[in-house]
This record gives sequence, structure tokens and C-alpha cells, in this order.
Amino acid sequence: MNWDDTTDDTAPERLVGSVADREDQAVEAALRPKDLDEFIGQEKVREQLDLVLRAARARGATADHVLLSGAPGLGKTTLSMIIAAEMDAPIRITSGPAIQHAGDLAAILSSLQEGEVLFLDEIHRMSRPAEEMLYMAMEDFRVDVIVGKGPGATAIPLELPPFTLVGATTRAGLLPPPLRDRFGFTAHMEFYEPAELERVIHRSANLLDVEINPDGAAEIAGRSRGTPRIANRLLRRVRDYAQVKADGIITRDIASAALAVYEVDARGLDRLDRGVLEALLKLFGGGPVGLSTLAVAVGEERETVEEVAEPFLVREGLLARTPRGRVATPAAWAHLGLTPPRGTTGGNGQQDLFGA
Repeated sequence: MNWDDTTDDTAPERLVGSVADREDQAVEAALRPKDLDEFIGQEKVREQLDLVLRAARARGATADHVLLSGAPGLGKTTLSMIIAAEMDAPIRITSGPAIQHAGDLAAILSSLQEGEVLFLDEIHRMSRPAEEMLYMAMEDFRVDVIVGKGPGATAIPLELPPFTLVGATTRAGLLPPPLRDRFGFTAHMEFYEPAELERVIHRSANLLDVEINPDGAAEIAGRSRGTPRIANRLLRRVRDYAQVKADGIITRDIASAALAVYEVDARGLDRLDRGVLEALLKLFGGGPVGLSTLAVAVGEERETVEEVAEPFLVREGLLARTPRGRVATPAAWAHLGLTPPRGTTGGNGQQDLFGA
């Protein structure tokens, strides 16, 4: 059960969305592992982080600054809390969008205790002035507070107690090199394998007092998009179905029937994902077709198709982005049970009518 606290009140519209809603937050708080031994998955990251924390404890020093990158829902917030617990230190949680001025960051930094862990989510969205202040704070544990304006402005140095910054980002490429270089340990969180998600689901079911068979857990894991947060959310919906429609025990058949009700198919695609594929295949012969044209055909905004649906479809090998437009792969035709037009290879041979 490794999830992030990134929240968005509009997130509940998609059962397979990886952003946490209010319900996710409440459940995750109770299910989060408390130490590295309980944390499931991310084996390399856990091993490396364990060495960093053990060495810091042996020296009696504050742990190095840590940067965690990866998609939402993979465990960045959970790991930050584990870092604080392993170092027996308090943790302060904030986010990049909440820090719009250097003064906002100065207020947070000046109130930190020695050894405290500062978790900064979506660190790439922090304002540039605050970012520049953070350079000095991370390296020298000092900030310069500017008092006054114009020629009469004065910089007052403020010493900070040693602290550990844990930065989390879903877009590591947007971090400027000077900031990235100041982290002593950098880790990238990978998507989970189905076997790892099954362990997550069994642990969640045990804590939620839900009876689940191994085949039921496997069915949910296979539809969870490699993301523990989604696996946990699907488990709760399947639990509801099992309690109302069956005897409360989750089997493969119950899980499959429940997720059919919620329109999550065997590969984890939901209504939006299938709508994009169906429009691409049935209306445009597999493509290539321009993004704007595809979005109009689906009845969604261009940004919704590009940022919400496409990343998973591309990762699953069902859709390809090409200079001429979006193209369906042979796997997409097979998944929807359709036959490509004669003389094509899943859309790649179609004439480009709509542009990129």
C-alpha cells in the first residue's frame, strides 16, 4: 500500500485515475506501511534508501536530501513518512503549488526543527524565487531574508537547523539541474508488477477485514494499471459488490462481475480509454488521425485525451504517437475484437487524412 497524497477534488470521476480523492486519503492514512520492511515493491529503491538511512543513523547525522520521481500513486508520500519514522524525526508536508513566493518558503524553513523531514510534493511546480532560495537552504542550511524594497533593501542571513528535504515529482525533467544536483539520493519509482499488486491487495484486504481469494486478488491486480492506489480503490469497489450481491467473499468471478459494473475491463481500460480506441479504430480506420480530431470524435477536450487517456494506452502498446497523428497498434484491434482493414497493419498503412 504505497500511495501518494496528491489530491484533486475532481479525481473521483475515474475509478482508474491515479490521483487521490478525499476517500483515498482517508483510507490510505490507515493502510500505509510504517517502515521499509512493510513497504511492498520498489525493491531497489528500498534497498538503496535503507543504506542511506542506516548510514545517517550510524553517524548521528541528518539524512541526505532525497528526490523521488514517478507517476502518482506509486508511494512517494509513503516513503517520505517512512524516512521520517526511520530517522525518528517529525515530518512537515507541503507542496510546490502552495509555495508561490520566497517568503512562503522562508516561513516554513525557519520553523523547522533540527533533523525534521520536509516533504515537498510536486516540487517542480514551485515558483522560481522560492526555488532559488531553496538552493542555499539545502546546501548551506541558510537563507537570506530580504527586508525592504529597492535600493534600501537589506539581506538578513538566517541560519537553519540541519533538515532533510524529500522532494517528490511526477515530472523529473522539469526540475532545473542546480536543484536536482543538490539531492544526495535520487530514486525513480517504477510501476508495479501484478504479483506485487497481489501482495498489496492481500495486505489491504486483511487490514480492511475483507475476505479475498488468491484468484480474486489476481483479477483485481491485473486491472490496476501497475499502481497500488488504483488496486486499493478497485478492492474497495469490489468489496462493496461482494457485500451486496454475494456472500462478501471476493473470488475471481465476483471481482470480474464487479469491475464490469464499473466499466473497468481486463486490461484496466475504462470508458474513456475504450472510447478513444473505438473512435480511432471504427471512425478513422486505425489512423493516423490528429489529436484534435480524435478528441472531437470522443466528445472530450484535447487535453483530456492527451494527458488522461493517452499515457496508459501508449504504455500498454495500444496506441502510438507519430508525426502524422495517433495510430492504433495491432494489439488495439485485438483487444476490441476488431479486424483491421484489408491491406493495413493495424492502422499504420492508412492514408493520413487529418494530419498530426
